Amino acid sequence: MDVKFVPETGRWHIFYFSDKHNNDLLDTQFSAMLPAHRKMSEADIMQMMNMLKSGISTSQIFGLLASQAGGYEFVGYGPRDMYNEIARQRRQIPGDAARVLKKLEAMRLKDPQLYFKACHDSRGLLRNLFWSDGISQLDYRLFGDVIAFDATYKKNKYSCPLVIFSGVNHHNQTIIFAAALVVDETTDTYIWLLRQLMFAMKDKTPTSIITDGAMAIRNAVRVVFPEVRHRLCAWHLIRNATSNVGSPSFTSKFQKIMLGDYEISVFKRKWVQLIEEFGFEDKPWVINMYEEKHMWATAYIRGKFFAGFRTTSRCEGLHSVVGRYVGSRHDLTSFVEHFQRCVAHLRFKEFNADYESTRGVPVMQTCIELLERYAAELYTHEIFRFFRPFLSRAGSMRVLNIKNNDDCIKYIMCKHGRPDFMWTVDFRQEEMIFMCTCLRMESFGIPYEHIVKVMMDKKVKSALIDPSGFTRDAVIISRQSALIEFSKKLAAVAAKVPGRYEETRDLIMGLYSSYKAANEGTNQPHSGVAKSSNPYAHQIGVGSGQPSRKKRQRCSVCQMEGHKKTTCPWQKDIDNNVIEDEANGSDDGDVYSVPTAELDSDN
Repeated sequence: MDVKFVPETGRWHIFYFSDKHNNDLLDTQFSAMLPAHRKMSEADIMQMMNMLKSGISTSQIFGLLASQAGGYEFVGYGPRDMYNEIARQRRQIPGDAARVLKKLEAMRLKDPQLYFKACHDSRGLLRNLFWSDGISQLDYRLFGDVIAFDATYKKNKYSCPLVIFSGVNHHNQTIIFAAALVVDETTDTYIWLLRQLMFAMKDKTPTSIITDGAMAIRNAVRVVFPEVRHRLCAWHLIRNATSNVGSPSFTSKFQKIMLGDYEISVFKRKWVQLIEEFGFEDKPWVINMYEEKHMWATAYIRGKFFAGFRTTSRCEGLHSVVGRYVGSRHDLTSFVEHFQRCVAHLRFKEFNADYESTRGVPVMQTCIELLERYAAELYTHEIFRFFRPFLSRAGSMRVLNIKNNDDCIKYIMCKHGRPDFMWTVDFRQEEMIFMCTCLRMESFGIPYEHIVKVMMDKKVKSALIDPSGFTRDAVIISRQSALIEFSKKLAAVAAKVPGRYEETRDLIMGLYSSYKAANEGTNQPHSGVAKSSNPYAHQIGVGSGQPSRKKRQRCSVCQMEGHKKTTCPWQKDIDNNVIEDEANGSDDGDVYSVPTAELDSDN
């Protein structure tokens, strides 16, 4: 076709046309696939963007929209058009860095404790971004004694490394304290991150840190936390041993020496034997490892609290979970949104574990029922599952000698049939403090079989079940939990009808006022536990000049009048080693399973 402009008419004229090279018209059924016809409606765009915020993939969204339209042929566009529309929506607001800061500002309106800090370069471009919300800061105050951090990659469209500071909670689950996106992994960058962490956490310094062997991280930890114990990941060290030495036999023996629970003198002797066996005295990697033995050898880390951390495998597991929520297509704003969804998921798992730990006590399995029942009530289900084998293994311990000193009792013990392995447990009865030469209590925060063996001693056991001790408190806690559960059920039913709500409210407030007045009048709580340590302090006439009345007999166990220790119902519970839940009278016999931590791969 030849087209020319004609000045006289002011219009374009076709002077030549040839239809020899024309293609046939497209079949009507395919016309909807032509670019000019493919277009998403505003309703579909809104629905798609909302589902993207919930973490639904684009392919799944396309399938859902096709189902709503009655089939893929009736959608009117394809997946590529959806990707283009998503990119167009994200380009509508210029400045990804400005948008993510605006997003964090909006989050802070809902969570005033949220802290975030951005670092820009000389050109004003965003380099590093650190953030930690209010719940993460509370978690750090509770569980921030040990932290681990590592970097992962390809979690956003800029391929910026993602650094996550994590720890472990009372259910042995991994929790997130803070996160950061950085442009590089230099020492200065990690120093900036660690200082931001300290500022967000009100300068609470951790006692221990575990990381991989990256030199930039190690240098930063030395600068910011010179007094904090720094442990290197055992898994990374074993991998480095394989790559630097190239001897599987050496790597296997190196692992045993690294993880072996030896005294320092024994470790040094075994190290010399290992190096001489393989002739690695002059190998640089081996020399460097020995110089840094205090950062990886169990012999030097014994007694230092690391909450069971030996590797950064928790970090690796956490990165895997985060990868389900964020991806390489996400810009900064989308990344923060989806990352917080991941954090919310981890917190829901903790909430669920809290609920499971309130549902009951696992079935007792050992002959040390008193200690086992107390541990089941004191620990969460997951920690109790970790502790119970130590109760069983305590039976294999044999006490060789007991020495009574002025301030403590020393128990020297060994395993039956293994007198060459001995441990000493110091027990200070006044402070109820146990210290064992194995130092595992200090390392893990849980008493091992040596201390449990001492607890089985008659004197220690009698101290634990003293009438002023834990047994009565456990009954009150059990009753309180039962009443709370009943109250929840009552509230769920009563709140649906206004009349029932008002009746229930008045009834509860009336009972509360009545019980409170009775307690204040007699100073005797209905639980049977006296408020005052002096059972006669509030009797009429004492210290007031008024005539006194005859003192009634009181029980030495519960401080109630009308009976004595031999007939006290509390003492009967103690003697039978049974804690009865009188509040709900449940006899359904439910056995509650022990939850496991999905992210824990150290065990």
